Amino acid sequence: MAEPVILVTGSSRGIGGAIVELLRARGATVLCHAAHDYDDDTIVADLSEPIGPQMLWEEALARSPSGEIDVLVNNAGIFEANPLDSSDIQWLDKWEDTLRVNLTAAAQLSRFAVRHWLDSGEDGRLVHIASRAGHRGDSPEHWHYAASKGGMLALHKTIARAYAAEGILSFAIAPGFTDTAMAEDYLQSRGGAGLLADIPLGRVAEPEEIAAIAVFCALDAPASMTGAVIDANGASYVR
Repeated sequence: MAEPVILVTGSSRGIGGAIVELLRARGATVLCHAAHDYDDDTIVADLSEPIGPQMLWEEALARSPSGEIDVLVNNAGIFEANPLDSSDIQWLDKWEDTLRVNLTAAAQLSRFAVRHWLDSGEDGRLVHIASRAGHRGDSPEHWHYAASKGGMLALHKTIARAYAAEGILSFAIAPGFTDTAMAEDYLQSRGGAGLLADIPLGRVAEPEEIAAIAVFCALDAPASMTGAVIDANGASYVR
């Protein structure tokens, strides 16, 4: 793919930031996104608002040098505890906020991308940053997070099956614990170093490791891999 234009959501830090760095090193034009003001090159869009994904997509198209987007990387997500003994309204609010950002916004953006490629007749690629939690579940305070990532995996597989014949490919990555700001508090709450006993590799993943897989999916993965879910969890969950 010669000088592809790639939109990466949630790209201001962590896995998203590492993905941007590696994509640019490969010569890609990267359109970055953040929920809040970050820098002049970043598109600001609040994915917790129903209109946010549409605003992001339209602004990304306007900024694309070619007027096209060749690859969408759905990386943006939130990870917040939701205790079972919260009030009913607090628990529901947390559930809906997480599903809105982690799953619904990703679905909206994927829909815009698929329609864009179908209308233009061009090939396209989707890369979804899901989670091990989508397979094996998560802690009692993270039902909502596990459900959102399980939904993302089902979304990804459906897209892959539906549009492969049109040259639209979909890939998903399911990381385990990764050394990002999002996971730091959770790791401490689950015992910090003691948590590593569940990871045969003996450590959590680095953002650059997940980014390397994402870049492979965005630029190099053969078409026959569409629909694949790539696990990256240090053998803490094997299928």
